[in-house]
Amino acid sequence: MAWRIDEQVIRGELDNRNKGRVTGRIWLVDRDQPLELDLSGNPWADLVGHTLVFRNPHPKSVPIDNFATQQQGAVGDITASRKVKIPDCSEEELMKCLEERRPFPWHWANSLYLEWFSQTNGRVVIEAGNFELEIDAEPTWMIDAAEEDAQRIRNAEALTDFMNRLGAPDFDPDVDDDAPQSEAEAKADAETEWMNRLINRVTARLDREGRDEMDFDQIYSEERERLRRESGIPPEPELTPEQEAEREQWIEEMNAAAAEAMQEMEADAWKERTKPQRPELLDRAMDFSHKLHDEISAWVTEDDSAEHPLREIEWGVQLASVKIGGALGHDREEPWPPDACFAGDPLVRLKKSRDCLRDALRAMDSADEENLAPAAWRITTRREIAEILGEVQKLIQQLRDVLKDSDQKS
Repeated sequence: MAWRIDEQVIRGELDNRNKGRVTGRIWLVDRDQPLELDLSGNPWADLVGHTLVFRNPHPKSVPIDNFATQQQGAVGDITASRKVKIPDCSEEELMKCLEERRPFPWHWANSLYLEWFSQTNGRVVIEAGNFELEIDAEPTWMIDAAEEDAQRIRNAEALTDFMNRLGAPDFDPDVDDDAPQSEAEAKADAETEWMNRLINRVTARLDREGRDEMDFDQIYSEERERLRRESGIPPEPELTPEQEAEREQWIEEMNAAAAEAMQEMEADAWKERTKPQRPELLDRAMDFSHKLHDEISAWVTEDDSAEHPLREIEWGVQLASVKIGGALGHDREEPWPPDACFAGDPLVRLKKSRDCLRDALRAMDSADEENLAPAAWRITTRREIAEILGEVQKLIQQLRDVLKDSDQKS
């Protein structure tokens, strides 16, 4: 999702003495020429109007290919005052603590955080808590609190714009990127739409006729048959006696395999088993959803309508979390991306999740216009939504690549 090049940095310099523009040079290990930065926008207040010189005391030689020397684009977040936790232990000790889920010793420190959105390479991040920093004494211009809030919102919107482009090299806001890009994706979309229509009809009939869930199977079968006829789908051909016998044999084999697997599970039940860990993106989305609920509850009441922008932000993220869970499952050990025969359903779910996150960002635009909730909260919340959206975009593209390969081979 981002080029992270802090390890390769030898030294660098940034200049924001001209309002609305950040320029600079950054020297990297194994590169003869420094990176040349020419970015629109401003940094955070701590660096506004200043020049900054930084040096990495321990640069490393890490391969970095296809990274342009000329870096033109837009400023993201640029600051030397972001607080980060710095471990007070070796890397080996840190990894052991993380694996064993034990706390590790740490201290707070100011971190250099340089983020920009390059026209050539996309999002670039340099983040380090151990760089040596030098800032000139007096700024050439100042920024007030309102201007700083406005600048941070523009920085967050730059991230949103970039995340919308992930997975779409020729991104055009007027083009529907939900449109299927392969025959397999089109089939998955159609099957999902058909199933949604069927469930809606079954639910409406249950409500209309006042029948309970005991009647679900009967109503489901009846509505499924009606929808099949209305859609012009021919009935499934009746099985021949030979096919029926093969089907019965297959069912017996599957039942026997399931019974054997159950016996093995019961035999191993005494063994200590580690609880499956949820995929990181699912954990992140769910934790963020819970955090939003707690925060937004302090600003909205039961009298506020469902269309309240803060409510729409909360529900958009909640729905997206549910759909991410449906797409990824709840076990991070499952292989990703799945085989083509299993890729259609998670792709549809992730596209729905993307729609929900985009709805949340549109609600965030409304919250900015109406000045709802603190500006700092809106900025950090927009950034988190946009970053989750970027991760979803990456997964969508991975699944699309799997389905395209399948189409080409068939």
